[in-house]
Amino acid sequence: MLCRICSSATSLAFTHQVLAKYDCKYYFCDNCGGLQTEEPYWLDEAYASPIAAADTTMLWRNQYLARAMSVLLYFLFDHRGRFLDAAGGYGVFTRLMRDIGFDYYWTDKHSPNLTAQGFEADAGPGPPYTAVTAFEVMEHLTDPVGFVAELLETTGSDTIVFTTELFDGAPPAPGEWMYYAFATGQHITFYQRSTLELVGKRLGLAFHTSKTRWWQLGGMGLHIWTRAKINPLVWRLLASPRITGLLEGVPRRALETRMWTDADVFLQAGNEP
Repeated sequence: MLCRICSSATSLAFTHQVLAKYDCKYYFCDNCGGLQTEEPYWLDEAYASPIAAADTTMLWRNQYLARAMSVLLYFLFDHRGRFLDAAGGYGVFTRLMRDIGFDYYWTDKHSPNLTAQGFEADAGPGPPYTAVTAFEVMEHLTDPVGFVAELLETTGSDTIVFTTELFDGAPPAPGEWMYYAFATGQHITFYQRSTLELVGKRLGLAFHTSKTRWWQLGGMGLHIWTRAKINPLVWRLLASPRITGLLEGVPRRALETRMWTDADVFLQAGNEP
């Protein structure tokens, strides 16, 4: 089987059941360090609900990421720009970022927008976006490079901030890494740092990572592909949970929340004859 990331030959790493019913082969690529399932024929069943019931960290994750990203975007980018959350799920993160004061929009091909209605990607002026976020997306993709390339082209952005858990060296044993999420069948592609560096290189993007493991430090590993000149040490510093906690009040005080002005748009529209 060819690697979905670099098209090199892969070797069988192990076999394990997904969705508690399908025996699935997992293949490792010695060239880029990626790990992938066999062709995922079970995805329609896995996505009967766009958000897996096992995703009990969804609200905590969005709250944490809103705090962390408000610091990173405020200090490293033009915080007056436009931002997009790709594969944004129910819209929770987009709504939280607008509440802080960022001009944030939402898109997702597979999930309804429940909490950021009116701020879909096609609302307001068009691209480019200052930065695009794509949280807990990369592990769901059958064509990771194609996804990133399309995102860059359609958004006009030079920066993608994303999360996915990384492994080092040989693939972790099935019982030693919860990120496989065998029961959901939704995680099908897994990465090492070298894998993500290769994706960035193919698309002309530098790769940086905070290396934070959320289960150890109360945060999440935040990764970035970008053409902007960002000091990787500054990125890791600002992305650390401790610094996020110290600085998260700065953008909240400096920016004007969009909570009330967003509501006015809909309230005024309802009063029009």
